[in-house]
Order: sequence, then structure tokens, then C-alpha cells
Amino acid sequence: MMRVKTLIAAEDTAYTEHISEYISEYHADTMEISVCSTIAQLRKSLSSRRYDVALMDETLIGEADLTSVTLPLLLWTGKEAASSNGEPQPQARYVKKHKRISSIMADVLEHYAAAAGSGYISGETEGTVTAVWSPSGGVGKTTVALAYATSRAAKEKDVFYLNMEFFTASPVYLSEKGKSISAVFEMLENNTGNIKILIQAMQSNENGIKYLCAPNNFDDICILSPENIRELVTCCAEVTGELVIDMSCMCDSRTRQIFELADKILLVTDPTDTARIKLTQFISQSNVYEGIKEKLVLVVNESEALTEADKDLMKATASVETAIFLPSVSERNAQTVYGTLAKHM
Repeated sequence: MMRVKTLIAAEDTAYTEHISEYISEYHADTMEISVCSTIAQLRKSLSSRRYDVALMDETLIGEADLTSVTLPLLLWTGKEAASSNGEPQPQARYVKKHKRISSIMADVLEHYAAAAGSGYISGETEGTVTAVWSPSGGVGKTTVALAYATSRAAKEKDVFYLNMEFFTASPVYLSEKGKSISAVFEMLENNTGNIKILIQAMQSNENGIKYLCAPNNFDDICILSPENIRELVTCCAEVTGELVIDMSCMCDSRTRQIFELADKILLVTDPTDTARIKLTQFISQSNVYEGIKEKLVLVVNESEALTEADKDLMKATASVETAIFLPSVSERNAQTVYGTLAKHM
């Protein structure tokens, strides 16, 4: 996992001490920190090594030779060098100084992700990749994906949820205040920025899950090639403990690419005749099934009415040794539903 070499330069030593302690505790695997509080210290630091990011207050940034810094950022208090609309001058990239440090670090990493080169992509994943798929819509696939992600986060896993559906219902389950996945797609299309750093910058929600928000439009998903998918999945898996991919019901070349990269595939269904028929067709008629059946875990939603014989038959039909049978949850709140089901995953 890459570490961003970061210099923090501010005359307020209490502030620099507080922010450096926070980073050492929560971002040690992401950021390598140096701190200075005087012009002399700043000049010595910049002359002795190169930095990916320099985060500097207004009193020091004007005294610095920034040729050794990839991304200089102003720690903006809302007072210095403001333009007519109250923002810093347009030429100054900035981060607001007086807000939660976790938000400051997310802003820093996001800025650097956009400015940095694409970097080396090994093609080998480090985290576990779990794909969640079904040949049938409406069986609760997204609920299962988020329940599984929540269950892994509860085990102190670093979990990233990636929704790759054409039309996503994730705004029902997750806050849409974060970064859109379209920002990542733009990096893929233009070969700019660094996806891995952007992913590292994401903050976990209350259930411990990191995620990107819905795409800006349908075409952002449609234009992705299998090669784009491989790069995206590899980048995400290299910087997280477990990547959970919520997939569309298609079984095209992009789906096959994700199946190939996955360590485990949750095959979601329910007891309805429609889901049963589609699952049977996939098993008996698709040449994909034989190549992935060793990775499959059958997940049957709303299964409380099934007998043990019914369950055994479903496992035998899918040729799986492991199956998860989930109950119905009588609750309208989507977050409560997947949070409850997480206890059964």
C-alpha cells in the first residue's frame, strides 16, 4: 500500500501536534508525515527531500520554494487572500483548516488523487474480492451485498462496497453525500489521477463501510470495458481488506471479468418460482457456471418457509457446499433491513 509523503507547515504548534497525532493513529498506512512550524524549518525540509503534499498555512506558504512538492495546499482559515465571493484566490488550492481532521485528511487525499499520476497497477489483488450476483432481479441482491459488507466490517475488516449496477438503488441504502463513482470512471477513461489514493481517501459510514456514490448518469457505467473493470477492481482491492462488488443481473463480458477476479461469489436467489427458473437456466445453460461453481456461496433470501428438504435441494441444484438462508425482515427502513441481515451472514 502506497504512503503519501506529506509535510504539514503551520506556526500553531498545538494544531500541528494534534493533526500529526491523529494521522499517526488513523492514517499511518496511508500518509508519512513531517511537521514544521517556522520558516527556517520549512526551508530545510523542502531542501532535503521531495514531498507528495505540503499542507501550509498562509504565513508560511509564501516563503516556501515549492519546486520539490507535487501538490502544495493552503490551510485556509477563511480570512487570508480571499476573492470577492469569500473563497481563496483561484490559483490557490486549499483545504479548510478549522474542521474535523478526518475531513481534512479526506480532502488532502482527494486533491492528491486528482493531481497524482496513475501509478503502477500490479494486476494482482491484495484484499479479498467478493462478488454479489444473481440472474434474477428483485431477489434482494443489494440488501445481501450490504449485509455481507456490514458483517465483514463488524469483524474489523477494512471493507469497500462497489456498486456496478446499471441503475443503482444504493441511494436508498446509503447517504449520497460522498464522491460519485463517475470521478473514478473519468480517471479510467482519461488515464489521469490515482484511483488507489482516491479510494484510500474515502471515509467509512456508520456501519464501517467505504463506498462511492451513484454515477452521474447511465452512460458512465455503460462505456466501461472489461479492461476498465479489471483496473478498477484491482485498484480497489489493492487498498482495502475486502472489496464487495454489487453487480447487475447481466452475464456479459464485464460480468465474466469480475467473476474471474473474485475470490468468492455470493449467488443470490429467493424461493419464488421466477427466481428458481432463472437460477436453473443459468446453471444448466450458461458455460460460465462451470468455471465459477467452486467460488459460489448460495444465498437464499426470505427463506423461513423452506423445509430442510427444500434447502438441501437448492444446495444440490447449485452444486454448492455452503449456503446461507436469510429470514424476512418486517421493516420499511432499508438500512435497518441490511443491518439486521448482517447478523445472519
